[in-house]
Amino acid sequence: MSTMSRLRERFRNEIAPSLGKDLGYANPLQVPRLEKIVLNMGLGEAIQNVKILDSAVVELTQISGQKPVVTRSKKAIANFKLRENMPIGCMVTLRADRMYEFFDRLVNVALPRVRDFKGLSDRSFDGRGNYSLGIREQIIFPEIDLDKIDKVKGLTISIITTARTDSDAKLLLRALGFPFRN
Repeated sequence: MSTMSRLRERFRNEIAPSLGKDLGYANPLQVPRLEKIVLNMGLGEAIQNVKILDSAVVELTQISGQKPVVTRSKKAIANFKLRENMPIGCMVTLRADRMYEFFDRLVNVALPRVRDFKGLSDRSFDGRGNYSLGIREQIIFPEIDLDKIDKVKGLTISIITTARTDSDAKLLLRALGFPFRN
């Protein structure tokens, strides 16, 4: 039997009931919750150097705890020397306990390690209750060994929620401990 992550347990027992009361939902299944978290590392330099992609896969595996999928180009673009079906990045989708574990580590360990961190913008919502943020350096995650990285890479983190509006999603993320600016 696997143990439930501490953030997921806190969400079920404390956050969801209070959020449902604040938003005026009678049914607990109406309360917004995290659906999935998608980590994406796009590497344009992988066209010239395929070894960068291999190191990105290893680092994304360490960060997420799950093996990423190598993404390939859909179209050929001559100006970028890009052919169709070339490997150009990697991505991983986290759900359930792994998602809550990653969210917990992101909020409590990784984001405080960002240089001059003042909080995240509340303008990165997409209009449907999902939030995306870009991280310039993968080295803010403690799982990454600084001696083994060949190049500092960035990644995009998309947090998909079941909230229908951005305001509901913002309340959910704030209740989960997301560090917004104001």
